[in-house]
Amino acid sequence: MISLAGRDIIHSWGKFVFTGMGLGLLIGITLSMAGIYRGMVDDAKVLLDNSGADLWVVQKDTLGPYAESSSIYDDIWRRISGMPGVYQAANITYLTMQVGKQDGDVRAMVTGVTPGKPGTPGWPTHLVAGRQITRSHYEAVADIASGFKLGDRIQIRRNHYTIVGLTRRMVSSNGDPMVFIPLKDAQEAQFLKDNDAIREQRRRTIENPIFNRPGVPGLVDAVIASQSTNPYVNAVLVQVETGHTPEEVAELIRRWKRLTVYTRSQMEEILVGKLIATSARPVSYTHLRAHETVLDLVCRLLLEKKKIPLTIPQHHAYALPPYTTLHTYHRQITN
Repeated sequence: MISLAGRDIIHSWGKFVFTGMGLGLLIGITLSMAGIYRGMVDDAKVLLDNSGADLWVVQKDTLGPYAESSSIYDDIWRRISGMPGVYQAANITYLTMQVGKQDGDVRAMVTGVTPGKPGTPGWPTHLVAGRQITRSHYEAVADIASGFKLGDRIQIRRNHYTIVGLTRRMVSSNGDPMVFIPLKDAQEAQFLKDNDAIREQRRRTIENPIFNRPGVPGLVDAVIASQSTNPYVNAVLVQVETGHTPEEVAELIRRWKRLTVYTRSQMEEILVGKLIATSARPVSYTHLRAHETVLDLVCRLLLEKKKIPLTIPQHHAYALPPYTTLHTYHRQITN
């Protein structure tokens, strides 16, 4: 039997080599995909670990700041802090954007954190250089993956910030490095409008007879002032006191504050589910064409040149004849 197998291999040596290479490539791709997926899941878990929170309080009927938009008033944390079983609570904002630097932009998740001390929920951990944020404006702590260095000047919207600290393993679920700035600055950055939009909004407010009443002086100024501030945050991070479980504290907040609250396990399920949904998203034909190799291009051109007949899928049968060439089919579906 072994002799017959050896003869068959010698007789079809080329097929054997190419089959082995194909299987090896398939196994390598499978292992790479598994490794990439596990790395993405690990980044998501690290994001939750570094937040220092046991509970995430978000806008009602939303999945939280890591999966979709969430907006709640920034004074809710005070009422949550006084509830039984709550050790401390802190506001936080998240905004993925391009952070400007002299030699180019860097895509990062800008995180607004509240003033406090080490251990405050949301504060950057694992500092490798520098210090934490101590001022209420224009200081930042960045992950080393961003490429920033101590003393660098970065631009977020119209404001400039100085990097005073560097941290590691602080990345978003998408792998973007995190940049921490004071909460008030982050709130302004989320809803900051350009000068033309601000002037247009003020003009509309002044011309509105509801706000600009002759007998109510100062009303229009108060309305304009309220339009220029942002009283919202994306979430409140809560740490639970010893002796209480996150589930019982979460139920109290849901009952009395009419908000959605997630525990660590629930938030992890949301993040992993988001990663699976993103990874399973179908890739468009345009995307495949943009990433095709030279080998793919040669094969496609040879097939189009030979005009090999191709059966059209059922959902395209209404628009095309039963049989057509690959070239004709491609031209019609792309047009």
